[in-house]
Amino acid sequence: MRFPPSILEEIRARLPVSAVVGRRVRLTKAGREWRGLSPFNAEKTPSFYVNDQKQFYHCFSSGKHGDIFSFVTETEGLSFPEAVERLAGEAGVTLPKLTPETVEREKARAGLNEAMEIAAAFFEEQLKSPVGREARAYLAGRDLGADVIARFRLGYAPPERFALRDHLAAKNVPSEVMIEAGLLVTAEDITVPYDRFRDRVMFPIQNAKGQVIAFGGRALSKDVQAKYLNSPETPIFHKGATLYNLNRARKPAHDAGTLFLVEGYVDCIALDRAGLANVVAPLGTALTEDQLGLVWRIAGEPILCFDGDKAGLRAAHRALDLALPMIGAGKTLRFVFLPEGMDPDDLLRSRGADALREALSKPRPLVDVLAEREIGRAPLETPEQRADLEKRLFGAVARIADDDLKRHYRDAISERLRAIFRPAGGAGGRANVSGRAGVRRRLAPNEPLRPSDMASMIGGASEGLKRNALFRPASGLMAREAALVLAAVNHPALVEAEAETFAELILASPETRIIRAALLDFAARGEHQPYAEALVARGLAEPLRAIEQAARNEGWAGAATQFSRVQMAWREASHLHARQSFLNSEIDAVAGQGAEDGGEERFERLRALVRRREAQPEADGSMEGL
Repeated sequence: MRFPPSILEEIRARLPVSAVVGRRVRLTKAGREWRGLSPFNAEKTPSFYVNDQKQFYHCFSSGKHGDIFSFVTETEGLSFPEAVERLAGEAGVTLPKLTPETVEREKARAGLNEAMEIAAAFFEEQLKSPVGREARAYLAGRDLGADVIARFRLGYAPPERFALRDHLAAKNVPSEVMIEAGLLVTAEDITVPYDRFRDRVMFPIQNAKGQVIAFGGRALSKDVQAKYLNSPETPIFHKGATLYNLNRARKPAHDAGTLFLVEGYVDCIALDRAGLANVVAPLGTALTEDQLGLVWRIAGEPILCFDGDKAGLRAAHRALDLALPMIGAGKTLRFVFLPEGMDPDDLLRSRGADALREALSKPRPLVDVLAEREIGRAPLETPEQRADLEKRLFGAVARIADDDLKRHYRDAISERLRAIFRPAGGAGGRANVSGRAGVRRRLAPNEPLRPSDMASMIGGASEGLKRNALFRPASGLMAREAALVLAAVNHPALVEAEAETFAELILASPETRIIRAALLDFAARGEHQPYAEALVARGLAEPLRAIEQAARNEGWAGAATQFSRVQMAWREASHLHARQSFLNSEIDAVAGQGAEDGGEERFERLRALVRRREAQPEADGSMEGL
């Protein structure tokens, strides 16, 4: 059974290699790649790498190398056709039946690609000829010199109605191919098809392989209705699934670790001229889900650059709404807004490359743009208006599919709302809470609430309540938190095996956070000396001693325990810790709400949450006896 190359490429484009491999191999992020233990050989040190940008995996221990199809055939024993059918179903790609018609269709696609290449070369030659004088003047006026023209294969479509048609015919390209490629205009009332692009500066649009699949044309005449004109949808060109400059941007984006997305062709070229070749652009339409998927395959946190006007702001908000349900850890958007009334090309030509790079160097996170959009939509002078803001913000957060990220977004939005709605007071954050003067203390990230914080936040609790065991914090480091980090100190292999979970643990104490950061740094550098010695050498003996003391009764974290048992216990402990961290965040959120609207109902909810947290086991059966 034969599958058209275009179908295989579409499946690869929709399924990142890490997603397919990750179902059988536990992968952790390693720079711009993913790393894990070989699925082909038994090994203790990971030598198996996955690169989503290049669409391949490589196993150094076995020498095996391939794409998603070869991985499935190697690991599941499927034939190539079976692997294609399986992955096509996952990608939502309909496979064509192999018939003489499909074979002919593939030949036709090859003919379309050949016709587009001939057309691109024709436009390039026309730009250099006397007929392209005005087009060259236009490009020179925008500071687009010969090197840029050659690099982006810019050209010129002459004004005659049949110039391209006659040139293609002389190259033995059938008129049917010209029409199907979108190069000629035809309709029932048009007796003789004519050139679609006339008197326009031409921007070739290429696929990921560098093949010309479409054109964008910029009119030179001011009287033309459409300033920019793109090729229509064709068998080889789907506007919503293609990005301008994708073929040139992939490698520099991989090298730089990020990708810029701008609004148009000339803006894309402007960033390239400023030394930022890792840039792409949609094709005259709003960003689509398919285009966003392409961008995320190249960079987890691409930077979207928008013009400094109302239209640019609207485009940014549309992109935000599109991305919100799909974002997750390591997959989000960042935003840059240029000075009012300027696009990247304007900024480059008026202020220079340094100014453009500086403007792009401080992108803003998605959560900031979301919060500012909703806050700016209406006044916040009445309780009703504030309630509406809260409803809109948390409604937007509810669209996030990733539960862990949704929780962090709720925390971030709650913090912003508390800052906005906090009653006015003197320096130090004094505010009237339920008729009593109290100090609102700003908590550090992951810092547990003290009894005085809770009492203040719920509207002035009695002295009896303040002495209640429910609100009495644990003294010092939590034993389980300390043990989770100490186990990684005593068993360096645990850091590599559980790197992603370890890096994302919510740690309350500065000691555990400091030690974790050092351990992750050791692992990233490939250091294999005993971690305890390395920590002492770094001057971290004191926090290490504090962790050892707090975890003294957690025998499973000790150096003498067998690694397999430590790993099993560690996974159980990290799961319990994540559940308690979630309860802590809920407690903080409810307590913070109580500062503005203390009441019996919220207090009872807070007390119930604290009781749930206190009822959490410090360990369970899987750790006993270790």
